[in-house]
Amino acid sequence: MLFAHDTECGLAAAAALVNTTGPGREGLPDVAALDEFFTAHGWSGRHEHTDAELLQVRALRPRLRRIWYADTDEVVEIVNLLLRESRALPQLIRHDGEPYHLHAVPRDAPLATRMAVEAAMALADLVRAGELSRLRRCDHPDCDNVLVDLSKNRSRRFCDAGCGNRAAVSAYRARKASHS
Repeated sequence: MLFAHDTECGLAAAAALVNTTGPGREGLPDVAALDEFFTAHGWSGRHEHTDAELLQVRALRPRLRRIWYADTDEVVEIVNLLLRESRALPQLIRHDGEPYHLHAVPRDAPLATRMAVEAAMALADLVRAGELSRLRRCDHPDCDNVLVDLSKNRSRRFCDAGCGNRAAVSAYRARKASHS
């Protein structure tokens, strides 16, 4: 593990949330999809299961996506704004069998607020460690997804949407065609 568990989880959840939207796709079309996302990423605490909550979470996505295209100073501005808007107050918390970790807003804060703060706290760790280069965009030419490269050798190039497999198949076919 390169970073604290909650940092890695926060980064992964932020990237996954950003990747729920893109040209021609909506990965959070309804409250049921948000419920699945909530469960898949181990969120706990308040979850209202409402359209209003869904709209708040969707509104967070472009703000987080901007981080993958920003320089360090802009990332810091975004992170600080997210923390200020949420009135974040970091505290060590233990719940649901997890060891102590940082929460900066109460568990009953709105889901979009908790998502914003978790992402901001995780990104603050990346900034402090000088590791923003771990935030990447998928190398597949037809993909606009983002990723967090937590590999030791910083070699991750593709998102989790199967782009690595598509690139390998394309390269294989190109090699086969050149030998024919």
